[in-house]
Amino acid sequence: MTLEQKILFHLSEAVKTIYQSTTETNQFNLQETRKEFEGQITVVTFPITRISKKSPEQTGEDLGNYLKANVDEIISFNVIKGFLNLVISDEYWFQQLKNEYLNPNYGIMPTSGKKVMVEYSSPNTNKPLHLGHIRNNLLGYSVAEILAANGNEVIKTNLVNDRGIHICKSMLAWQKFGNGETPESSGLKGDHLVGKYYVIFDKEYKKQQDELKAKGQSEEEAKKNAALIQEAQQMLQAWEAGDEAVITLWKTMNSWVYAGFEQTYSKLGVDFQKFYYESDTYLLGKDIIDEGLSKGIFFKKPDGSVWIDLTTEGLDEKLVLRADGTSVYITQDLGTAQLKYNDFGMEESIYVVGNEQDYHFKVLFLILEKLGKSWAKGLYHLSYGMVDLPTGKMKSREGTVVDADDLIDEMVATAKQRTEELGKVDGFSEEEKANLYQMIGLGALKYFLLKVEPKKRLLFDPNESIDFQGNTGPFVQYTHARICSVLAKAAFNGNEQFNFPGQLSDTERDLIVMLSQYLQILQNAAKEHSPALVANYVYELSKLYNKFYHEEPILKLEDENLKTFRLALSKSTAAVINKAMALLGILVPERM
Repeated sequence: MTLEQKILFHLSEAVKTIYQSTTETNQFNLQETRKEFEGQITVVTFPITRISKKSPEQTGEDLGNYLKANVDEIISFNVIKGFLNLVISDEYWFQQLKNEYLNPNYGIMPTSGKKVMVEYSSPNTNKPLHLGHIRNNLLGYSVAEILAANGNEVIKTNLVNDRGIHICKSMLAWQKFGNGETPESSGLKGDHLVGKYYVIFDKEYKKQQDELKAKGQSEEEAKKNAALIQEAQQMLQAWEAGDEAVITLWKTMNSWVYAGFEQTYSKLGVDFQKFYYESDTYLLGKDIIDEGLSKGIFFKKPDGSVWIDLTTEGLDEKLVLRADGTSVYITQDLGTAQLKYNDFGMEESIYVVGNEQDYHFKVLFLILEKLGKSWAKGLYHLSYGMVDLPTGKMKSREGTVVDADDLIDEMVATAKQRTEELGKVDGFSEEEKANLYQMIGLGALKYFLLKVEPKKRLLFDPNESIDFQGNTGPFVQYTHARICSVLAKAAFNGNEQFNFPGQLSDTERDLIVMLSQYLQILQNAAKEHSPALVANYVYELSKLYNKFYHEEPILKLEDENLKTFRLALSKSTAAVINKAMALLGILVPERM
């Protein structure tokens, strides 16, 4: 039984004893005590006043006296309005450190038996990954790691958009203007090469539109009548008809892109167990439309198109199959959702997709529920906001996108410059320096993008992200390196024996209390699908450790027992920092 469970049990007993009434333990609300008050655990007394028929303050006094008499760990209490603040003994916190937080398995949850799929990345094969994709990849990877740390079996998947008119635009431009250029002959990564032709297509297409407009066509007419777009549409039809030459070109150019993506994924440190391809799934879902028609969930309009009426749910009528029998996005998404469930039978399926698709996923999930799919309740859209730069928005057609590879390289270069300016790499070999710059640059990027709640739009400032002070990745990394340095100087391995030092200083106690919160943070982050909770926790932990480091001597102590205790506290803090940062996909250095 945890201390919290013990307190809840005795609160229930207190109500029974003092007020001759019964109440469930879930009616009590335990909180972390606010910093300005003494104590570590706070009981909110307002809900109990309806039973006690007393003021919140008097109720708090009654409960506090009962708990102090019956729970050994509680040594005193204070009541502030409707809040009962419990002061837990130093001996309890010391034993928690020694028996729990120093254990290498601290933070490893028992297996839940629950299977969860996280689908993320979902790139188009007509361009390289950009800054928006980076947020998507980092969110998806981190949420998957957090869910796995909570004991779930997690399947990371990637649905690749490898077909459609946008893919044909790159193919056609390469055919017309490429002169046989390849990644090898150009020295470009494959995804960059294909993206280059997507931009070329757009420029040439605009030229043709301008020529047609100069001849008197309206903008809409010019867009439809430009030769290039008509050729791209013909190429898409040829692809759908299985034209051998078009399919060969498509496979070749996609293979260039996949090789490029793999390099970027490797740099970002993200991975996938399963890839789905839209070229395999785009015809799926038509059988689900037939099923929905037979159940009366969908209806046909006179032109033969199939729709669903969601107006009673506050949405509108939604097309699910065109009059000519061809799919729309929702059709194939219905089919792909069924395919993924057939493949893995997961209880929860998370889609990491930008918030511009909020409406689409509301409709998708609602249709699957109406179709009676038992697994539809487990579908979740992890909606996230766009990423802006100080220079403004990005547009991929115009070639003004912030390329993921370029940004990663820039972050590593900035990390190198900042670290060398601070003179923090004396005695490092060239290989150690290169690894450190990679660690700091990527740590800064990942931390900055993950510390913000997913739903919020964010402004990414590369310079701010790589600061060694404040709520940044490098600050947390530097704290970890500082602890490792202390442990190395003391030749501390964690097996040394030590006893209770008699009492704890405020910062020692605060640090142990914060270590105790790690499991709850893990659970909350999984429940809310929010790496930001982990990021901000590990920042607060690092900040508190630095306060402890400056206030409490460690290496210069003559009291060997106290010194060993503080080294043990340092070691357990470093371990939690390491684990928490790993959930964000961030490595922490031992030297910095």
